[in-house]
Amino acid sequence: MEVHELEAALAGGELAGAYLVAGAEALLRDEALGLLRAAALDGGPEDLNVDRLDGDRATPADLDAALGALPMLAARRLVWLRDPAGTSGRGRAALTDALAEWVPRLEPGGPVVLVASAASADRRAAWVKAFPIRVECSAPRDRRGQLAFVRSEAKRQGLRLGRGVAEALLDRVGPHLLALRAELEKTALLVHPETAIDTAALREAVAEVAEEPIWDLTDAIGEGRGPDALRVLRRLLDGGAPGPVVLGALASHFRRLVRVREGASVAGPPFVVRKLERQAGRYAPTRLRGGLAAIHETDLVLKGQGAVPPETALERLVLNLSA
Repeated sequence: MEVHELEAALAGGELAGAYLVAGAEALLRDEALGLLRAAALDGGPEDLNVDRLDGDRATPADLDAALGALPMLAARRLVWLRDPAGTSGRGRAALTDALAEWVPRLEPGGPVVLVASAASADRRAAWVKAFPIRVECSAPRDRRGQLAFVRSEAKRQGLRLGRGVAEALLDRVGPHLLALRAELEKTALLVHPETAIDTAALREAVAEVAEEPIWDLTDAIGEGRGPDALRVLRRLLDGGAPGPVVLGALASHFRRLVRVREGASVAGPPFVVRKLERQAGRYAPTRLRGGLAAIHETDLVLKGQGAVPPETALERLVLNLSA
């Protein structure tokens, strides 16, 4: 099931007892989680009826307690288990074993909805097979799917795109869903609501942050050239690239590195795949996951949840990733 299919099912009143939301695209995972949270709580108080558990710290006892609790001032409560296989050794096996036992007991219409989310999930694992519904959150790999995302996102925002605008946006920004959404939102501020966006308006509003300049940045980061990475970052920002767009491109790039480092395949021309393989080989898997966590923290700062200026947060991130 994909996110748009989940949305349609929930709109039709279908709410299962357990969902696995998995895939490398954080934007799609966030959308799926938002849809499930709204459907499960149905207006009930979130602070009383949402439990968040992190797989690297949660125990089977924590899972039992969360799933066994009753909702308060609401018909249902939501338990969100993030990255169930995130820990290692016995702890991971105990948690995923408990998860596999719990999932079949959570029926539609019950007092609890369980959502497990992960950037990747091994379909062969017993805990993954236990979930009756799995929501696929991978970014479209081909241009046709990427263009479909641009057009559907424009429709969601109430925008009309002129001929060739979706293609031009994808060429300028690259296949980074978070960045594409941000650029559409920014472009919408510069045109009249009833006016179709044409390529001239797009060129005025959208900074060009496609593969080539991002490779300059990620190459410097991957090779540990912190000062060079900072210079490339400054060149991008001075050239008009918004911070969220640069961050979205970095997030997409590091998620691809994680996939390559874990042995998964990625779409792209052979020379791009070879470059990803070289860069991924420079990082330990834990270092890549730590990089994604640092990118997430920087995203919160860029959204106004930090005490430092956004550009300072980006500079610190680049130095962190380059270390």
